[in-house]
Amino acid sequence: MPIKIAVCVKRTPASTSVAIDAAGKVQTKGLPHGINPFDEYAVEEALRLKEKLGGTVTVVSAGEAEAEEVIRAAIALGCDDGVLLSDPAFAGSDGSVTASVLAAALRKAEAKLVLFGKETTDGASGQMPAFTAAWLDWPSVIGVRKVAAASEGELTVERLMEDGVDTLTLSLPAVVGVIKEINEPRLPSLKGKMAAKKAPVTKWTAADLGLDAAKLGAAGSPTEVVGLEPVPARPAGLVIAGATPEEKAKALVEKLKEAKFI
Repeated sequence: MPIKIAVCVKRTPASTSVAIDAAGKVQTKGLPHGINPFDEYAVEEALRLKEKLGGTVTVVSAGEAEAEEVIRAAIALGCDDGVLLSDPAFAGSDGSVTASVLAAALRKAEAKLVLFGKETTDGASGQMPAFTAAWLDWPSVIGVRKVAAASEGELTVERLMEDGVDTLTLSLPAVVGVIKEINEPRLPSLKGKMAAKKAPVTKWTAADLGLDAAKLGAAGSPTEVVGLEPVPARPAGLVIAGATPEEKAKALVEKLKEAKFI
C-alpha cells in the first residue's frame, strides 16, 4: 500500500548580508529568498522514496504568503501538493511552538513519514525534527546519510555519528532528519515548473488546525532571545613569501615563533 510522505521546508534568505535592528531582531526584508538549501536533500529523498514505494509527497511550510514560493519550487521537482501554514498567530513562535503547529498539520494531512533537512541556514538549531516528533509522539532519527531499506511499515537508515555509523530501523509513522551526504538533489524540469504553477496549495490557519492562538506566537513561546550580533569578519590570511620551499618553510617557522605558537 502506498504511503503518504510529507517534507517540511522553509523559506530562508539567500544571502548572508542581514542586518540586526535596535531591538535585536534580524531584518531580512528586501533580501533574495529561496528554499532552505538543506531542505533540498529532504525533498530529493522524499521523491526517491515515492518512486520506490508509491504514494504521494506533500510539501509543508510555515510562514507568510511568500513561503508559497518554496512550496511550489518543491512541487516543480515532483512533489504532489503543498500546505502553507500561515496565520498572524504564528508570528514570533519559537522552535517548540512552531513544531507544534507543524505536528498538527502533519496529523491533519495524515502523513506517515516526515522528512526534514539537517537545519535551516537562518536559525541553524537543527531542533525541528526532534521537536516535531515529540509533539507527534513518533519515533525519530536525525543525521541520516542513507535510507538502506524502506517498506510500508518501517524504514532502515544509516545515521552518521562522530565515531562511525549506526544502522537503525524505525516503525512508521516516523520523523527523519537527513544530511547532505544522503543524495544529490535533482533540478526541476520545464514541465515540472509549469505544473507547479497550477498545483494545489492548501492554506491552513490556527483555527483550521484546532490550535489555541493564545498558546502560539511570542506569547506562547517560553524561549527568549537575549541578544544577537553579527559574526565578526574573518581576518585576512598571511602569505608566506620565499623563492624556494625551504625559504617559505623557514619564514613560516619565524612567523610561528613571533606569534609564540612554537
